[in-house]
Amino acid sequence: MLEKLYSDYRARMTRALELLEAEFARIRTARANPAILDGIKVGAYDTLTPLKQVASISVPEPRQIVVQPWDRALLPEIEKAILKAELGLTPRVEANLVRIPIPALTEERRRELSRLCAKLTEDARVAVRNVRRDANEQVKKLEKEKKVSEDDAKKAQKKVQEMTDEFIRKLDELLRKKEAEIMEK
Repeated sequence: MLEKLYSDYRARMTRALELLEAEFARIRTARANPAILDGIKVGAYDTLTPLKQVASISVPEPRQIVVQPWDRALLPEIEKAILKAELGLTPRVEANLVRIPIPALTEERRRELSRLCAKLTEDARVAVRNVRRDANEQVKKLEKEKKVSEDDAKKAQKKVQEMTDEFIRKLDELLRKKEAEIMEK
């Protein structure tokens, strides 16, 4: 019974970690990363379609992203969608592709992005702590219903706390790496 509880709550904590990783992938740094284009939708064939479904996205150089649509008629739509996304990027349409140079970040922008990353990490920490709270409430409920002994309940709460500490460390490590990436010139 407690093992199922552990695996459920571990899965919820893992989701919080994965969400933070996805958010960090969308934050632009000085290096080209195709993930920053993930949220972009292009008006293609009378419907909004994710960019990666209408084009191939590659990184030929560390400071450049190339978007090559499968249908050349979509080039202007792709350019418009990238500009509309307000990522601070200026796409250049060439013969059959869109070239996106990644400009260097200003010191002020680096600090802004660093603060944003810290806020996102704190939100993830809160999510992990909420999972811990839910787990502890569940354990107390099981103890009250006499489904687990007092000793097992204490062990379970200790294990949940260890799990929480592990995930908080992982979140902090993710933040350290992302901040280093942002501050890298």
